[in-house]
Amino acid sequence: MIKSENLTYQYKKQSEIKFPDFEYPQGEQALILGESGCGKTTLLHLLSGLLKPSKGSVTINNTGLNSLSGSNMDSFRGANIGIIFQTPHFIEALSVKENLQMAQTLAGHVKDKKAIESILTELGIGHKLNSSVKNLSQGEKQRVTIARALVNQPKLILADEPTSALDDKNCQAVIQMLKDMAAKNNATLLIVTHDNRLNDSFTQKLHLS
Repeated sequence: MIKSENLTYQYKKQSEIKFPDFEYPQGEQALILGESGCGKTTLLHLLSGLLKPSKGSVTINNTGLNSLSGSNMDSFRGANIGIIFQTPHFIEALSVKENLQMAQTLAGHVKDKKAIESILTELGIGHKLNSSVKNLSQGEKQRVTIARALVNQPKLILADEPTSALDDKNCQAVIQMLKDMAAKNNATLLIVTHDNRLNDSFTQKLHLS
């Protein structure tokens, strides 16, 4: 479902970062592990098409990301990939519902209030539907971030350090939530992290150095 081959990236005036080859089938759940500074977030951005590799390729559902650019890449990402960033990014002038509707619109979908209500309820924040995102707690913001990533039922979910700021209880709750939501939609789930608390929750692991 997702395949990486000979993937490298180089920031200006920095050494080239080389990533191991890997391939995960549809529905696989895996950790991408490594210490801070090893390129985990860079890899996530390459896998999502937010960055273009210096060399190599990423293939998702038989589509090579190198063949896509501009609006085609944006449309493909919106339809196929859900990204959970380490730091939530919202349009603060909009409500929770409106932020999720924006995600639907950008993916080329019609606005579906029932789908939004359903996923927020599953995440335990259905009562925040019409709330301003500015008034949410940190935990609520994280759940809205997850909802936005999953509202279009993507076949690939990429999460960047989703537990780094959480205590042990909330760490396990968020990971189980992601695993359950991915399994429900038969989505491939890749989590980039240096959080060793997640090791026992996954059998598939890719180590970066």
